[in-house]
This record gives sequence, structure tokens and C-alpha cells, in this order.
Amino acid sequence: MSYRAPIKDMRFTLETVGGLEQWTAYPGFEEASGDLVDAVLEEAAKLTADVIAPTNMIGDQEGATLTDDGVVTPQAFKAMHSAFVEGGWPSLGFDPTYGGQGLPGVLAMAVSEMLTSANMAYSLNAMLTSGAIEAIHAHGSEDQKQAYLPKMISGEWSGAMNLTEPQAGSDVGALKAKAVPQADGSYLITGQKIYITWGDHDLQDNVIHLVLARLPDAPEGTRGISMFIVPKFLLNDDGTPGARNDVRCVGLEHKLGIHASPTCVMAFGEEGRCVGYLVGEENKGMRNMFTMMNHARVSVGLEGTAIAERAYQMALAHASERVQSAAIDTKGGAPVAILQHPDVRRMLLTVRAWTEASRAIIYRNAWAIDRAHKAEDAEERAAAQGEADLLTPISKAWATDMGVKAASTALQVFGGMGFVEETGIAQLYRDVRIAPIYEGTNGIQALDLAGRKLHQDGGAHWRALIAEMRDFASEQGDHPVDSASLLHAVDRLQHVAETLQGQSAQAILDTASAASLYLEMFGTIVGAYLLQKQAHSAQARIAAGDGDKAFLEAKIITARFFTEQLLPSAVALEAPILAGGAQIMAMRAEQFARA
Repeated sequence: MSYRAPIKDMRFTLETVGGLEQWTAYPGFEEASGDLVDAVLEEAAKLTADVIAPTNMIGDQEGATLTDDGVVTPQAFKAMHSAFVEGGWPSLGFDPTYGGQGLPGVLAMAVSEMLTSANMAYSLNAMLTSGAIEAIHAHGSEDQKQAYLPKMISGEWSGAMNLTEPQAGSDVGALKAKAVPQADGSYLITGQKIYITWGDHDLQDNVIHLVLARLPDAPEGTRGISMFIVPKFLLNDDGTPGARNDVRCVGLEHKLGIHASPTCVMAFGEEGRCVGYLVGEENKGMRNMFTMMNHARVSVGLEGTAIAERAYQMALAHASERVQSAAIDTKGGAPVAILQHPDVRRMLLTVRAWTEASRAIIYRNAWAIDRAHKAEDAEERAAAQGEADLLTPISKAWATDMGVKAASTALQVFGGMGFVEETGIAQLYRDVRIAPIYEGTNGIQALDLAGRKLHQDGGAHWRALIAEMRDFASEQGDHPVDSASLLHAVDRLQHVAETLQGQSAQAILDTASAASLYLEMFGTIVGAYLLQKQAHSAQARIAAGDGDKAFLEAKIITARFFTEQLLPSAVALEAPILAGGAQIMAMRAEQFARA
């Protein structure tokens, strides 16, 4: 089975948590009407289903290859990429000053979800390019913006993020790449970077690398890192690609999944003539790169949602067609589709609930980012930025953890047929497994949430979200879902958050030991809240006779399932979170070895 975008659920999520009804009130979004949203979603759904999704297995089987001329992508990608660019899809959410369409980022996020579901390996090209655009737009000079952004926004050129080095994984401060200033204001870059997604390829005319490197007298650690633009081809005076720069892919990683996404080892300055251009101030590169990284973290979270959605569709199709065994509540009956068996239904509902909850979290996160950029009121901008900062590690880590679990559970629905490559579900499982690892491992996201975001602005942002959830769960009236369970979960989350926030600096091991469980608890409770909010809206629409009743009833059932079957596990995390790190840290290093 291929992929069909869940347009109804996407639009419903945009309406209920993505601010769709408010978009036109923000400067620059005046044209983002409901009719335009419908047209964008419908056309993107056609492109991803008919043109992009069929290339997914082809890309997995052929992969990217390294030749003397550089990296070559699967032949089927050429026409697909042309259709994507010619349709104007890369430019949706970007500044019209540089050729973008200026539409809300949350709408662009919905289209990105479709693209990722259709072909995750290919979608990484657009994701990294989008992040590079954001970084140059935020920190580059006007000349740099004019030189690079139009072609990147149009999709004619791509972008790549160059942080990791062989000796410096997540510890970016240990990097050794060098940048030596030249008389003309440029820099000569030398060094090697690894795990560079779409670092080289043949789909676009130029690759614009954002590279972290050190100036000769730079301080140690992250305080001494600067950011540079390093184009694959240097630009002529008229802005077209000219001479080849001294940056090359010297190796491709052989990976578990995303085979069609070239993961490159990049060598800079092997011949001593790699030219780069400083972005922003010297020694401020790490701050600048976080613009790109935070964009990427929300987008990587979306990968969990996108793959969970496609895995759900494949598992549902199989369960509807696969006939095996009589219904469990009959004796001697004829075999039925396995969709009728309770355990299969449990698995499908679990995947569905995880998918819809993570979609809601990410769309809300994206809408907060939009408001942080577009709101005219400074107080609203600050509150929206705080909410976006709080939700970003949850979007990245919770959604990708759920995406891996969803793909695994969907594979289980296939039984033995899922363990062979022909069905395609195994590819989804292999592809999505990278998502909890890159753009900051999920453990790092958890440390960010518990160690930094918990204390940001004195805890104002998590307290505001908890107050919002409590107000919703405490409202009088007819709740279609058990709001008492949600209220209890919110109470326990607040207790945990207050305990962690109140711990002294000396209790850092306790906080670090609890961080991942705290993020899981937080994400699950926020997911339950957003699904209940959607169920409340669905019930109101049913009462008003507005909308597809079967779809709306399914939203209510999904929210009830999540609250009954998945939410209790989050509440149960309170005890291990508050237990601290005593037992985690008790075993001496040598005791981990088997006798």
C-alpha cells in the first residue's frame, strides 16, 4: 500500500490547536484563509501520494552512491524533485522579500509531514535546507541573504548543517575545524565533518554548507565557535554558481535506514583553498547554529509523526485484508479479518492515538513559533517564544520515541510478513530509528527540558501550560472524555515539575537521572490534553450537525482510548522520577562488566 495524506485530521488539528481561525489576524498572514488552506493541503496530498510516495522503496533499494564526480541519488528522484520545486512547495513558509510565499509555518509543517510520510529520506533535503534558510535569514548580512536565500527558498539550491566531527559528537565544543581570515574578508576553512545529511548530491545546482569552525585565537569550548557559509560552488559576480570550492564528500555512511539520504563525510580544504564567509559575529556560531538546530528539532519530531501515520495506514490496510481465525467471541465461526481481533485493534488504536497526539503537539509548537515571529504585541511574542522553547524538546523527543514505537507496533500487526522487506513496513521501522538520535539525542532533549526549560523565566512557561490544562479539565459541563483522569495527571505533573525545579544545583545527578522519564510524562500528558481538547470540539460539532460525524466520533474514541489506556502509564512515572539517581549511579563502572 502507498500513502494518502490524512487531510481531514490535519485540517482539524490546524483548527483546534494550530490557530487556523486566528491566522489572518497576524501581519503577513492576511491571505491565509480557509479556502487557501484547503487548496494547499489537497494539492500537496496529490503530489505526495502520486509522485513522491512511489519512490520511497526505490530509494531504499538503490540508495545514494559516491562516484568520482560526487554523490549520485536514485534516478527516480530527479523527476520527483523537479515536480516538488516547480510546484513552489519549498517556498511556502518563507519571507516574500527573498521569494517565499509568506504562509504560516504551521501550514508548511503540515505539508512537510506529507512529504516525510511519502519519502523520509528525500524529505531530509528540504528539512536541512529550511533550517539553513532560517539561520542565514536570522544572522546573515543583507548581501548574504540576497546572494543565497532566493535560490535556497526556490529549491534550486540546498543547505546542509556541518557540526559533528570524528572526535566531537554531541560535544560540539570539542570541534577542531579551523577558519583563517584572508585579506579580502573571506576565510580559508580546513577540517573534516561527519554525519552530514545531504552534504553532497546531484539534485540541485549548489549546496550551501553552514560550517562551525574556530578562528586562530578563539577561546576553547563552545565560546570559541564561529559559523561560516561554505558553498559547494563559489558564486560568480552575477550570482550564478562558478568555480568548484575545495569541499568534497570523501565517504558515505552505510546506515540502518534512510538509504537514499546521503550521509556524508565532508572534507574541507584538502588542497588548502576552501573559501568560507563568516555569518554574524565571530565566536557566536553556536548561538547562530541553534536557530537552525531548533528548526530541525521540531522537524525531526515531525518525522516521528509522519512515519507513524504511514505505518498506521499500512497496518490498517493489512489488518483489513488479512483473514485469519474466527472471531474470539464465536465458536466454530468462519475466519475473519484480523481487524476484528481485540489485540490487533489495541495495537492499531495505540498507533493511531500516538500519531494524533504527536501531530497535535508539533502543530501547536509550530503555531507558537509563528506567533513569536508575527505577533504585534511584545508580551504575546515573548509568551509564544517561551511556549515554543518549552515544547521544542518535547516535540523532538516524545514524538520520535512514539514514532519508533508506532512503527514497531505496526510491524507487529503484520506478524511474520512484517519482518520481510517486501511489505515495506520494515523500511519504515529502519528509517525512523534515526530520529531519536540525531539533532541532539533524546537524552539531550530531556536534559534541556529538565535542566534549562524548567527554570526559564522562573518556570513561567510550564506553569502557564499546566494552568491551561487544569482550567480545561476543571471546566463544568459535559466532557466527552474522562477529564478527572486528566486533572489528576496534571496535578502529578505539577508536583514533579515543582520538585525538580526546587532541587539544588548539588542534586544535578538526580535531575539528570529523572530527565528522560520527566519528558515522557510531560509529553504524554500534553498529548492527552490536546486530544481531549479535540474531542471537546468534535462533540460540539456533532451537536451542531457540522462536519463528518463518523470522523468526529472517531476523534472522541481515540481521545478516550488515549486517556484510558496510555495516560495512566505517564502518571506512574512519578515514582521513578522522584526516586532520583541513587540506584542509577550506585554501580561502579567496573561492575557493569560481566564476570
